[in-house]
Amino acid sequence: MGNQYEDECRRSLAEEQAKSLAETDNWAHVDRPLVHRDWDALYREIAEHLDTSRPGDPHIQDLVRRHFAIACRFYTPSMRAYAGMALFYAEDDAMREFHNAYHPKMVEFLGEAMRTFAEQGADSTP
Repeated sequence: MGNQYEDECRRSLAEEQAKSLAETDNWAHVDRPLVHRDWDALYREIAEHLDTSRPGDPHIQDLVRRHFAIACRFYTPSMRAYAGMALFYAEDDAMREFHNAYHPKMVEFLGEAMRTFAEQGADSTP
């Protein structure tokens, strides 16, 4: 990804999240404990495949589709915002630490898998 595209992804994420937060009383509709349980299970599953798979492998892209579906419980991000989420995971120290607790290469791997999903123009229907 080039710097201009990455900046557009970051901007899309920030704008779309801010709009959604404002319209939904800070995502009051989201069952956060369930979301966190679902992401935990998903990250554990990804970690199991991380050393033997590539981010673009079909079974990994199926897992990323599940990740996207969980994200859509908050709001449905554009593909640019979703790629921005991958950047956020890598650039935010707390998010990097959280994700890499599942596997030391989780952020790098998941980020590439999310960008692949977004670049393929994946169907945004969860």
